[in-house]
Amino acid sequence: MNDSRVQYGVADGVATLTLDDGGRMNPLSPQLLQGCLDALQAVRSDPAVRVLVLAANGRGFCSGADLPAMGAELSAPRAAGAPSLGEQTARLMDEGGHALVNGLRTLPVPVVCAMHGAVAGGGVGLVLACDVVVAARSSFFYLPFAPALGLVPDMGSAWFMQRAAGRARALALTLLGDRLPAERAEQWGLVWACVDDARLADEVARTARRLAALPAYAVQESRDLFAHAEGATLPAQLDYERDRQRELIDRPEFAEGVQAFLQRRPPVFRGR
Repeated sequence: MNDSRVQYGVADGVATLTLDDGGRMNPLSPQLLQGCLDALQAVRSDPAVRVLVLAANGRGFCSGADLPAMGAELSAPRAAGAPSLGEQTARLMDEGGHALVNGLRTLPVPVVCAMHGAVAGGGVGLVLACDVVVAARSSFFYLPFAPALGLVPDMGSAWFMQRAAGRARALALTLLGDRLPAERAEQWGLVWACVDDARLADEVARTARRLAALPAYAVQESRDLFAHAEGATLPAQLDYERDRQRELIDRPEFAEGVQAFLQRRPPVFRGR
């Protein structure tokens, strides 16, 4: 996080990771990706953190690939035996983009995304990897891969989008390259909420406070539950749920929840 393209801070159990290459609409450069990975490691290492907010500075959230840098690389002479741009990009995806998406999905705390402006290319996968996305009304998703670049979506964009919106919608957006406004993204189930731009910061903060009050382990348990449900038969899912409840009911958090219900008070759960 020594690079100015990423800012990170913690206050009252809420960590905030801010993409801060806003003048260029926060492209997924090696420096920005590494800064994000460093921030995720900081979250894992700090038991005081209860929730992570992913935000961005500038007029757009993320423009996807660093096309200016890639254009310069295409124009530069390449030494014999040097990796091609495609090979370099694949390595960056493995070590940067894919590590970031997987890191968000396995973080021990819930992740809230404050989505504003344009979310393009790999930025779509970055946003959809978060647990709860609150989108400003003026924001939109944009997949330029096929119509503008002759590529396919990456950073898990197709995986997330097809599961939430369905194959027909996801494929049409990919092929046609139309913008998907935040309001329609909410209707399609891609984001949790679409709010007026002026309300975005307050709504994200309110949502983060609610998530910070969760039992620490409940986030990954819930992620695992839905991941299992995606490929399980109903009988197999019922068995999985029974097995998890057998273990979770014997935890002190359940006892606290029952006592809070009986005493008509909010439950107070311990941190990580």
